[in-house]
Amino acid sequence: MRLTPLPALSDNYIWTLAADDGARALIVDPSEAGPVFAAADAGLQPAGVLLTHHHGDHIGGVPALLERWPGLLVFAPDDDRIPAGYRRVADGEAIDVAGWHFDVHAVPGHTRSHVAYHGHGLLFCGDTLFSLGCGRMFEGTAEQMHASLSRLAALPPATRVCCGHEYTLANAAFARVVEPGNPALQRRFEEATAMRATGRPTLPSTLADELAANPFLRVDRPEVRASLARETGRAPADDVDAFAALRRWKDGFTA
Repeated sequence: MRLTPLPALSDNYIWTLAADDGARALIVDPSEAGPVFAAADAGLQPAGVLLTHHHGDHIGGVPALLERWPGLLVFAPDDDRIPAGYRRVADGEAIDVAGWHFDVHAVPGHTRSHVAYHGHGLLFCGDTLFSLGCGRMFEGTAEQMHASLSRLAALPPATRVCCGHEYTLANAAFARVVEPGNPALQRRFEEATAMRATGRPTLPSTLADELAANPFLRVDRPEVRASLARETGRAPADDVDAFAALRRWKDGFTA
């Protein structure tokens, strides 16, 4: 199979997953249609679309895709802010399209109806989990977001993390303040810096990478707890309290 992140807008990725011959391709979170049209002109054959949440920078290209391919299957969370007519998916459901199989995970926090798709060793997680970071909580609570991240973190460590934005270096700037002595984080930062210097995506990462270096998956670690205590003036009461404090810190962070 061929996994390709198509750059879109300012920092989005539209993920495509295709058979080796280019057929039976899935399109994930098409923010705009142009990059998909260009890939199709080069041989990609879209068979289905997976949407993780309702934000326009993840669904904006769907109407134009449907104009070109009226029979395209579109899978989306159950949310009235996503146009009617798409097939709604729910937590625990398994979807099959054109030979691809994915399990659906509800991961509220960034939005109330956010879902992720896991299959074929891949995790399409939208704006829930980023490399070295996580999404802002626009509609959910810290408890929900921490539970969602913990659920994703429990997937196999070799799972490749295909998130929706190129945020790795910005996230690394914050993560290195939280855990300045983490060697895995330093390696990831150096690797990502080299990738971006040559115009390459820093994604996908792996869950193993994120568990070793992403502070939002490490809120139980003594180093992260110590940094939070220094920043806030108190020790977190538990993992959810630590996550909430870490997210607030990140929200106000400037490099």
